[in-house]
Amino acid sequence: MRLDKFLSDMGAGTRSEVKDAIRRGKVCLNGSPVKKPETQVCESDVVIWDGTPITYTVMEYYMLYKPSGILSASRDKKAETVVDLITEKRRKDLFPVGRLDKDTEGLLLITNDGALSHRLLSPKHHVPKDYYVRVDGSITEEMAVRFLRGLEVDKEFTALPAKLQIIRSGEEESEAELTIYEGKFHQVKRMFAAEGLTVTYLKRLSMGSLKLDESLGRGGFRALTKEELAGLYKEMEA
Repeated sequence: MRLDKFLSDMGAGTRSEVKDAIRRGKVCLNGSPVKKPETQVCESDVVIWDGTPITYTVMEYYMLYKPSGILSASRDKKAETVVDLITEKRRKDLFPVGRLDKDTEGLLLITNDGALSHRLLSPKHHVPKDYYVRVDGSITEEMAVRFLRGLEVDKEFTALPAKLQIIRSGEEESEAELTIYEGKFHQVKRMFAAEGLTVTYLKRLSMGSLKLDESLGRGGFRALTKEELAGLYKEMEA
């Protein structure tokens, strides 16, 4: 791989910025300064960028506790995005797997693994996604039955069977956990709206085998453990 591509992929700068830095002698390869951006490097080479060792990472996987008010996007000219919150990332091609509404909190997987993302999001694989939800009004057992049968949300969308577990039901406010197996636009909010209820708080708890690490706190992130990643790849094979 070219040295300038190596460094650009690892977030050292744009390709042109990296080329300029190399030509100015800010990069060392295996202990010696190198000034040609086209110099070929491999994984066993030691690359020093402005005094900092750079190792090449092919794939990165982060769990993010998405806070409310942040866009589920890779980049945006005006607003902060979920990828912006991953301050220790090396790759510049990270993206969120799926999206959560701006006012929704909870688990979000950030990666550059397109194959894994496709597998987790594909409707035909029916990967479960668990949510904690609060609504204005009363959630009834009859609603849970309709959700389980496959709720007709509107003329264009009938949801796949979903599991609705009531935590607390009151006249003014109710709480529940909902498991869905697809990810249509505003799906959870639309499902409850079809029952005459407004979602006031929504938090994703899990996606497949990946469970939200509550110790992270809103806006916190960490790399996936080997066990968590293995669990996701096992689901890809199912």
